[in-house]
Amino acid sequence: MVWVPDPWQWGTLPPEGVLGVQDLPAAVARIGLRPGDPVFVDPNCVVDRNLLDFVRSAVFQRLERESKRNYATDIRSLLTFLSSRGVPWRRATQQDLRDYRHWRCEAPENPGRVSGTKWNREAAAFTKLFKWGRVYPLPVDVSQGEDRAANSVSARVSWLTPRTWGLWSDIGLRGHTRAGLAVPGWESRTELRNTSFVQLLLSSGLRRQEGGALLTFELLTQRLRHGRYLHGRIAGALTRSKNSRTFYASVDAVGQVESYMESERAWAVQRAQAEGRYDRLPAMRLVTKVSHGLKPKVEWVDSNGVVSGRELSLLGWRERQWLFLEGPDGPEPVWLWLTEEGLPMVPDRWNGVFRNANLRCEEVLLTAKERAVKREFRLAEVRGRSPYATPHSARHSFALYMLILLNELFESRYGLTRKDRRDFAQLFGDPWWLVKVLLGHADVETTKRHYLDPRELHQTGERLQVARSGQRPERAPSSYSLAA
Repeated sequence: MVWVPDPWQWGTLPPEGVLGVQDLPAAVARIGLRPGDPVFVDPNCVVDRNLLDFVRSAVFQRLERESKRNYATDIRSLLTFLSSRGVPWRRATQQDLRDYRHWRCEAPENPGRVSGTKWNREAAAFTKLFKWGRVYPLPVDVSQGEDRAANSVSARVSWLTPRTWGLWSDIGLRGHTRAGLAVPGWESRTELRNTSFVQLLLSSGLRRQEGGALLTFELLTQRLRHGRYLHGRIAGALTRSKNSRTFYASVDAVGQVESYMESERAWAVQRAQAEGRYDRLPAMRLVTKVSHGLKPKVEWVDSNGVVSGRELSLLGWRERQWLFLEGPDGPEPVWLWLTEEGLPMVPDRWNGVFRNANLRCEEVLLTAKERAVKREFRLAEVRGRSPYATPHSARHSFALYMLILLNELFESRYGLTRKDRRDFAQLFGDPWWLVKVLLGHADVETTKRHYLDPRELHQTGERLQVARSGQRPERAPSSYSLAA
């Protein structure tokens, strides 16, 4: 399987053409393929025309680009399995799919078995393919209970206490020792960028892509009445629901981002301008105007002099990375988070930042013998000594903090009885509803199911209060096992 590249990723094609095609990018566009689309190739190295029609169909093209990649990867694995049996996919039977499911999920000889959640996603991809191909009876139908995994988990909740986040940031991002001191000779030219990003996610509850694809002029500036929080709008194109929403962040978190913009980011831009990196970019859109109002619009001129524009809420992250402003020393990227080279840091690269921070925490807090054991096989006590975080852990932590804070506000500060609380919730919404709005969920049941069982909330609140109250010791205490 190969992927259709973005226009700027084709590179220099030979003047004589490729495989007899003079202008391959234009030919690919003419048959209806878009950047990011998969092209399936059979074992004889021939493009599968039936699957090519499936990729070009409305059923597949309505998917988001990331969903296309996930579904296509899942389908490729099934096709490889069927090919090993000499079975064309249009002739696949229910028994073929049962055998494949057994291999994927249960077979002891398979070292890469998948979870029930992963199988359900694969089953959805297969169902879409077989329905489009009019294969009946359907070999697999994700709408039927017997074709879905019973052990599917809707989300893996992973949150850290405030003290654990502090330890993780100090050791993993700032290079501190177990005793909380800076390591002699530690040098991280992106320390402020990384810590600012983490604090912004912790303070706002944004997803990795939502926070990672912000533009400089989208940074929050409007203060709430008491001045402790700022609010702004997140573009619909960056969210899962594709609906714009208001988000909030603390003044301290935004101030740290502003410090990054004035120091690390400014230096990276200056170096990139001095070395001519922006002049060599294959695509650049120079922003000429950003309108305000209910539907802000961005207008630009591209490298060919073509004037264009689009609503800010409709700009996806791939388009955003090519937006620039004309600065005093040349073009400057509008993308907020930049690499050391001064180029936009795409959202996926934050996974690497978190991974490196996790590894450094393990290196400092665990012995060599403990590190030699894979994380999933370590004892809980060992895992609890080394905090582990992902970008989504910040979102889970934000949700948990807000739930506890709002419940304490309802019960302690207002002194509401159960009846008073029910009446208050009917008028203004209960804490779950408020957190649902902050996270951008469409249904409050999603918030409850994904983040915390309401019955556990009180007990968890007490544990967090204990975690907040003490001084941080030299090594991570057992309470850090909450991050596991």
